[in-house]
Amino acid sequence: MEEASAASPADAVEAESGQNGGFVSATLAELRKVVWPSRQQLFSESIAVILMVGLSAASIAALDRFYRWVSIQVFR
Repeated sequence: MEEASAASPADAVEAESGQNGGFVSATLAELRKVVWPSRQQLFSESIAVILMVGLSAASIAALDRFYRWVSIQVFR
């Protein structure tokens, strides 16, 4: 019996294309399938990410100040 070898996706692409130059064409073909976001969607999602990062930073800073205050009170 012959063992079935598990080929990686890169090996499959090279096997289909035959050479490394086929990798570039296969990559470009996959990029053509991508559904890119609209300008408005990109803008609104970027704003959401910036707001969430800001809120996370503010909450971490608040916790840091609280624990600093607690440690000052305990170790006075």
